[in-house]
Amino acid sequence: MAAYLWIAVGSALGGVARFWCSGVAARFMGETFPWGTIIVNVVGCFIIGFFATITGPDGRVFSDTLTRQFVMIGILGGYTTFSSFSIQTLNLVQDGEWWLAGANIALSVVACLVAVWLGFVLAASINSLKWI
Repeated sequence: MAAYLWIAVGSALGGVARFWCSGVAARFMGETFPWGTIIVNVVGCFIIGFFATITGPDGRVFSDTLTRQFVMIGILGGYTTFSSFSIQTLNLVQDGEWWLAGANIALSVVACLVAVWLGFVLAASINSLKWI
């Protein structure tokens, strides 16, 4: 039962962080294109790639199962926004903005895959350091 509570707390924290980050992006970059959602998803992908690797079985940092669930399912599950991405893409299509919808899909998928890979690479290099 404790796992459900910690995942719920993590989800709330992640949701608040997503709301804040998306709001900052909208203020600075405008609301015509869903930059906030892209930024949130890319950052979330980087963090999950890094955290999963650094705390994995071969990782440098020990993390128990509950902590990994709290961060990866709770915080990052609440933070990333695939449902927001989906509805924003549908809205762009319905508005006849096919190019922007395609750009949103391509940029989101490529940037998130690159970010999760970079998080993995960074954590893997930290894991391989001999002096830590």
